[in-house]
Amino acid sequence: MGKEKAGICYVVGAGENDGLHIAPQAEDYVVAADAGFLVLEQKGIRADVVIGDFDTLGYVPEHPHAIVLQPEKDDTDMAAAVNEGIKAGYETFHIYCGMGGRIEHTIANMQLLAKLSKDGKQGFLLGKDSVITAITDGEMAFEKDMSGYLSVFAHSDRAEGVYLKGLKYELEDAELTNVYPLGVSNEFIGKESSVSVRKGTLFLIFPPNRSGKYALG
Repeated sequence: MGKEKAGICYVVGAGENDGLHIAPQAEDYVVAADAGFLVLEQKGIRADVVIGDFDTLGYVPEHPHAIVLQPEKDDTDMAAAVNEGIKAGYETFHIYCGMGGRIEHTIANMQLLAKLSKDGKQGFLLGKDSVITAITDGEMAFEKDMSGYLSVFAHSDRAEGVYLKGLKYELEDAELTNVYPLGVSNEFIGKESSVSVRKGTLFLIFPPNRSGKYALG
């Protein structure tokens, strides 16, 4: 792989679509997973790559960079789309239309977030009412104008050294496990806030913020 890219890799699937609020810049990369091609086409956004077995779309798009996968495969179409972004050198992934519909696809996409995080990359699964991301042995900070609920769940068996700061319910050097939802339904309270974990992987779920006022620490 070549030099890491500073832009965002947008991955668009065929799940629930809340309007697709994206405006790719020159440094960004857009990958359509199966019927995500139609979602992008309807918005007038051109994909750099189109990939999938196209069972949902029903036909192979006429696109110069269309990659046709076999229906019997280990990777989901969304995972294959993310892999195209990784091959192109991207580190940050915004995944749209990856929630709703069949719950197993939403769970599969959450596992993609965990894999990206463990590999030192960052993925955001963006839906109408929530954003999901994962952090591993690290921190995510939020600016003070965030509002609503923030839920934190352990993906790994144990997440050690968990700190929740600037939130309604704070934690200091706590341990979360993946069998007890201690971190559900915390709240932003108009302060700069952060979530960090010394060892392990956490899922973070919070309301969409179109200005993107959250960042890795």
